Amino acid sequence: MPDIGIAPAALKPASERFARQRWLSPLLVRVLLVNLVPLALLLAALLYLDQYQNGLLQAEVSTLREQARIYAGALSESAVSETDPDHPSLIAERARPLLRRLTEPSPNAQAKLFAPDGQVVADSRVREGTAGNVISEPLPPAQVRGAVLGVIGRIYDGILAFLPHGAQEPALDSGPSAAGPDWTPDVKEEVRLTGSNQSREMPPYIRRIADNRLLVTVAEPVARNRHTVGIVQLTREAREVDDSILAVRVSILGLFALALCLTVLLSWYMSLTIARPILRLARAAESMREGQGRSGTVPANLLARTDEIGELAGALAESARALWGRMDAIERFAADVAHEIKNPLSSIRSAIETLRRIEDPAKQRRLTAIIAEDVGRLDRLINDISDASRVDAELSRAAVQPMDVAPILALLVEIHEATKDDEDASIDLAPCEGSTVVLAVEGRLVQVLRNLLANAQSFSPAGGRIGLRARETGAVVEISVEDQGPGIPEGRLENIFDRFYSERPKGERFGQHSGLGLSISRQIVEALKGRISAENRRDEAGHVVGARFVVRLPKG
Repeated sequence: MPDIGIAPAALKPASERFARQRWLSPLLVRVLLVNLVPLALLLAALLYLDQYQNGLLQAEVSTLREQARIYAGALSESAVSETDPDHPSLIAERARPLLRRLTEPSPNAQAKLFAPDGQVVADSRVREGTAGNVISEPLPPAQVRGAVLGVIGRIYDGILAFLPHGAQEPALDSGPSAAGPDWTPDVKEEVRLTGSNQSREMPPYIRRIADNRLLVTVAEPVARNRHTVGIVQLTREAREVDDSILAVRVSILGLFALALCLTVLLSWYMSLTIARPILRLARAAESMREGQGRSGTVPANLLARTDEIGELAGALAESARALWGRMDAIERFAADVAHEIKNPLSSIRSAIETLRRIEDPAKQRRLTAIIAEDVGRLDRLINDISDASRVDAELSRAAVQPMDVAPILALLVEIHEATKDDEDASIDLAPCEGSTVVLAVEGRLVQVLRNLLANAQSFSPAGGRIGLRARETGAVVEISVEDQGPGIPEGRLENIFDRFYSERPKGERFGQHSGLGLSISRQIVEALKGRISAENRRDEAGHVVGARFVVRLPKG
């Protein structure tokens, strides 16, 4: 057996090939990916909040710097000694209580005053107790919000790690990453730089410490008479920034979770309404291939659908019915061919066996003539069978074209009149009515018309008339062939189109026709999307005066 190129996997039973696709089909995966990719891009765009966060931090730095300038101005007016105008100095006893009073309205802030040598002169979080001891009050610890922010932040940072960053680092990463809440800048260096450039603005320091608090530190010089006598460092926890970022991130993640759930549900719905039905249709096609039943293979609920799946199911069911119909027709045709060929072969075999036993030359010639007639009959039968078997395949490949029937009919009449005998019937071609352009294959259409004319000729009496007419009727062109013969038995108007059926006129020798002419004609006409029918012609008294064959083809 030749190799026809079918992969071994394609020959597996449907139960094996479709079992692994029951719950997660490739189509469902593709639907999910198509739906999730835009959603993921939207999430990435919304989570990329560096600009929003930097804007909040810049506003926080501006507010804190303005507050530090107020502190520096108050200290320069109230806590600076002017005994030596060229060398003013800080008065620690005045600076400490003043700094504490200035920071009382800001519980989340801590202010420190540094001398030019870097020593801490005052700290708003350090005070003397009633017993003369020193009490330190650090910044309030992180609340539960800090833990939630940490989780959300880690999720955000994990996603953000896969996204591209610009060349400018975000403000959150400025300052030493390991700095604690008590971290201070290099005061001596800042005093030196500020002293040489009074308009210089010290950079802010922003860092997130171990307990996930976001701290913002700014420093402003305390100047008197254009001399820097100290530096005020103001540190505050930027809770409003964290709260705003947390609210936005939680909202985005919540919306993303909701959108993700809706996407999964909609994808699953699409899988149930598209992927699963297609998979069931594939199983149905597999069952058809394996020959598991002729009807009911396509599920009824898929056939009842009014969408594209229903159309696909209907087309598959129609294809299955057409396939089984074609297989049945092939089986019947094979049986009819075997039966029809068997008759002349039996006659030939009988004649040959008889020929061997007799010696009379006259009888031998008679038997030889019978054998020759049966061989000729067998040859005609084989030719017609071959032609009938090629019709469907040929018409399925040929393209129909618009053609005018009128010139074809005129040419057939001219050929008939030029080749007919004196006793043959003549053809009367009626004028064509309307447009006679049809969609057909010219060679096969001519074959149909010649078969009908030959059939009418065989049934017409000597010197009779054959009527031929073409006219436009609605959306079709109707071609009719009429004879003056004995007509068709009323119960045989459809049977005459069956294969190997022959209703021949009296006196005609047996075996001159195969009985396939009208069957081939119907086969051709139906392949051209037309119809062919037969009826009897009657006179005014109701008597049969001949037969009429009518071919209806779509207009071109």
